[in-house]
Amino acid sequence: MTFDQTFKAGVAAGHRETANAALAVLRDGGNAFDAAIAGFLAACVAEPVLSSLGGGGFLVAKTAAGDIDVFDFFTETPLKRPDRDAVEFTPIHADFGTTVQEFHIGMGAVATPGAVAGIFDVHAALGRMPMTELVQPAATLARNGMILNPFQAYLLSVVGPIYGASASSRALFCRDGGDTLLQAGDLYHPEAFAGFLEALAREGADLFYKGEVAAEIAAMGGVTIGRDDLERYRVERRTPLRTRIAAHDVFMNPPPAIGGALIGYMLRTLGSSDLQPADAGRARHVRALVAAMDACNDARRNSRIDVSPLEGAAMLTGAHPPAYRGTTHISVADAEGNLAALTVSNGEGCGHIVPDTGVMLNNMLGEDDLNAAGFFNWPEGVRLSSMMTPGMLAGPDGEWTAFGSGGSNRIRTALTQVILNVCLFGLPVDDAVTAPRLHLDGGKLSVEPGLHADADIWPGEIQAWPERNMFFGGAHVIRRDAGGRITGAGDPRRDGVFAGF
Repeated sequence: MTFDQTFKAGVAAGHRETANAALAVLRDGGNAFDAAIAGFLAACVAEPVLSSLGGGGFLVAKTAAGDIDVFDFFTETPLKRPDRDAVEFTPIHADFGTTVQEFHIGMGAVATPGAVAGIFDVHAALGRMPMTELVQPAATLARNGMILNPFQAYLLSVVGPIYGASASSRALFCRDGGDTLLQAGDLYHPEAFAGFLEALAREGADLFYKGEVAAEIAAMGGVTIGRDDLERYRVERRTPLRTRIAAHDVFMNPPPAIGGALIGYMLRTLGSSDLQPADAGRARHVRALVAAMDACNDARRNSRIDVSPLEGAAMLTGAHPPAYRGTTHISVADAEGNLAALTVSNGEGCGHIVPDTGVMLNNMLGEDDLNAAGFFNWPEGVRLSSMMTPGMLAGPDGEWTAFGSGGSNRIRTALTQVILNVCLFGLPVDDAVTAPRLHLDGGKLSVEPGLHADADIWPGEIQAWPERNMFFGGAHVIRRDAGGRITGAGDPRRDGVFAGF
């Protein structure tokens, strides 16, 4: 959803309640980073399939002074590989309608979570309001319960076997704790999460990594991670990747995450293609996009992306196994010039709730790509790689744009196209987000209506989608111009919203 009017502060997110929580903090005097934290916590209630304090993510922060930092609080592999027979690790099948995909769940699929450490690290470095106040919008939402909207109910239905896998998850996500998943219009009521948030705000991250919650996690049956894994976890501060296209500087999530390098590769290719604003939506535009995606896929198959033109960085992906799973994103701009881009993921969830917290742990170790050499052969104690790419655009006229997307493996192509739409084609934020997209992967070209591709553009399989679809990502974007006016867009493909004041 977009607005034609402009504001002095705003939020773009994947749910109205997520945006409302962040906006409430901005109204109360919090900055963009406070608001991003509050929005994420609310998303754990409003977008429970995509957001959890049992997962991880990344935040790119641009301060009013112009400093840009990346906070990496993604998940890590355990310090020690377990005995496969001693952990719970179960395959399930998720039905997406057009395809059925296998995931693995159970406590043996849990990577060390970073989300709790992430919000406290961001808060200590950049926050202003007390954490006890930042948790309140989410705590109130959890205590009162939330009516599931059709989109969130659909997501729950897709991964239903996960959310009905244990008594603890059925108690939250099934009617009366039985076998029937909550439907659109039903009340999702994770009341324990409210008390957990308030305790966490009082006691700090140690409650989760060293205290009672750490003890509860370590005591859960069939678990892969232990107290040493939790106590060792640290947030990493990183320098963003930087590239340039059409007089805009692009700052993105760096290695060991892979998304920024892939997007930079495609932007570099597109920047040399002589595309003009008049080409938007035309065959020349489509041909250039397909060529850039094809070249990037070739480079990725070689297991190395040469990003040396991006500030001399280089990345070898093999040391950091990939986890490219279900995600959501929040972009925030305040009236002072601070911007936050926050992308988070819980995979699909492991199927178990940590006792007395309302928190489902992730299933990042259940990713097939992570286990190319066989399950439980991942390197020990390393940060997982990710496709998540929150980032910033600096324009030639003093404008700044915060961006990011959900969409798993499609994040890289969704954001490449949004960035191209803003930087090269000069589209306003709402048009840049809603413009039709395409995605090339595995020899198959998927195309939304409004773009045309034929055998001259791609000789392989082409799937023409009948309408915009969540398959093509969910980019939520905020822009602040040189005069301090805020515009934004939440991607309608994923029920996105924009709110401001």
